[in-house]
Amino acid sequence: MKHPRHQLDDAFLTPVRLSLMAALGRSNEIDFATLKTLLEVEDSALSKAISYLVDAGYAKAIKGTVGNRPRTWVTSTAAGYRSYERHLLALRAITAPN
Repeated sequence: MKHPRHQLDDAFLTPVRLSLMAALGRSNEIDFATLKTLLEVEDSALSKAISYLVDAGYAKAIKGTVGNRPRTWVTSTAAGYRSYERHLLALRAITAPN
């Protein structure tokens, strides 16, 4: 039987990306400013995390405007959330008492 670490997804190995997926959950759509506050990160770190997850197909970034100000909203994809759930199961298996 393979060790559960083989089920970890590299996309979630950084604390910011893992926290981002946790915040997005299965279907939350959260704006950039709110994510920045929730995750307590700088713009650049959040932008990089979002870009990484979007490029991996795990999140979607929706750009729009509120009034005349640009806004970005982020949501997880179904595939991204499934991968996140598998990652959490692997973490639980690794940390479970023997």
